[in-house]
Amino acid sequence: MQNGKVVAYASRQLELHELNYPTPDLELAVVIFRLKIWRHYLYGFRCEIFTDHKSSKYIFTQRELNLRQWRWLELLKDYTLDIKYHPGKANVVADALSRKTKRTIAFLAIVNPHLRKELEKLQTEVISSKEQANLAALQITSSIVDKIKEGQRNNPELVKLSKRVEEGSIQDFTVKEGVLRVRDHLCVPKNAELRKELLKESHDSTLSTHPGSTKMYHDLKSYYWWPGMKKDIVDYVTRCLICG
Repeated sequence: MQNGKVVAYASRQLELHELNYPTPDLELAVVIFRLKIWRHYLYGFRCEIFTDHKSSKYIFTQRELNLRQWRWLELLKDYTLDIKYHPGKANVVADALSRKTKRTIAFLAIVNPHLRKELEKLQTEVISSKEQANLAALQITSSIVDKIKEGQRNNPELVKLSKRVEEGSIQDFTVKEGVLRVRDHLCVPKNAELRKELLKESHDSTLSTHPGSTKMYHDLKSYYWWPGMKKDIVDYVTRCLICG
């Protein structure tokens, strides 16, 4: 931590040979692991290391060390640091991160008010009791679908088309729950901004990772439809600087 705020977290699984380490060596292995990966933060600056294993604070004054501890001691001397004992019960956040039982995101939300506010923004309720805490629900939906439905209601041509579908005078189109569809695909209204937003989300988002025009077309046509959709997709991908 720096200035009272967390800079980074780190964890890893134990190697096979480390499973045989005694507890003091395991605790020191954690310290060495942190020093190595955060060298660019710590080297040349005074830092404090807090551990819930009391014997670790005596590593610099302990008389009898094994060969592994002597090797680690040489690395520790390269840093300006103090190892301090901090009881596990007093360090609630670290204890929650290191223990799987009863230490869920919901439990952290109780401990950390900031995390709880972030969860509330996601409309997630935290239900807690003396023994455990659970996330009540988490539902994620795309706002584009709502925009498409709203665009259909404000588009005179699609409104007329929906009436014809309900009268049974046109095929391939259906109306379900007041939404116009083409063979179960959402009919996207003629709105340049809306279609551009849909193309951008399907191509530029971190979940899509810039697919080619063919893959992007097959992905989109599973859910959406509008006249000239394939041509619009090809034009969008062609103008992408990363794909080009």
